[in-house]
Amino acid sequence: MNFVRHSPSSLNLFAASPSMFVLEKVLGRRQPVGAAAHRGTAVEEGVAFGLDNPDAPTAECVAIAERKFRSLMALNTDPRREKVEDGIAAMVERALTALRPYGRPSSKQGFIEWRPEGLTYPIVGYYDFAWDSHGIVVDLKTTEKLPSAIKPGHARQVSLYTGGNMEGRLAYITPAKSAVYQLEDVAAHRACLHRMALACERFLALSDAPQFFVSITAPDLESFYFAPQGARQAAFEVWGV
Repeated sequence: MNFVRHSPSSLNLFAASPSMFVLEKVLGRRQPVGAAAHRGTAVEEGVAFGLDNPDAPTAECVAIAERKFRSLMALNTDPRREKVEDGIAAMVERALTALRPYGRPSSKQGFIEWRPEGLTYPIVGYYDFAWDSHGIVVDLKTTEKLPSAIKPGHARQVSLYTGGNMEGRLAYITPAKSAVYQLEDVAAHRACLHRMALACERFLALSDAPQFFVSITAPDLESFYFAPQGARQAAFEVWGV
């Protein structure tokens, strides 16, 4: 195993699906990224351009996002591709409407590293947008269904990005709606992220043999983590289920 750092996404995966964590992080069998995840990356690129260039027409920002999506999907066979791509234009437009009032970001894709006491490895991540003049950091999430509140995993993620002294916000964007929620109880979410990292390190310290972790986990094939055909095949090859 070549483990050198934690991330909110890997810790959320460890908590939600230990078997997928073992498959990807211990065995190194990364699962393909689907169209929805690539759409998120593409929308962010279009929105970033629009925020840096407040006079740019929305159509130009959409075109940038759509080109990025097609580039990312060049070799991807996700059957949802066409449906997912159809939502890009509306998502870019809604995100710009929500975030342009903040002005130009002072930074984008900023690297954060946190080394809380007791951890061997740091917890790291990259926030989407920060406005130092407002003391705000925002993470952009594209989704099909608008949540009524910040999801717990996202709350832990953004708590890292605040550094404990910035106000964290989640901007959820769907093709039809958008909402920006302020993160509350930042210290509690950061403490939870810390506890998860400690648990993850204790888990990984149990053995140096990857197959040991296969022997103490079992995949939940009803979980969305194992919904793709490739993931189900990997589960059969690794766990025989």
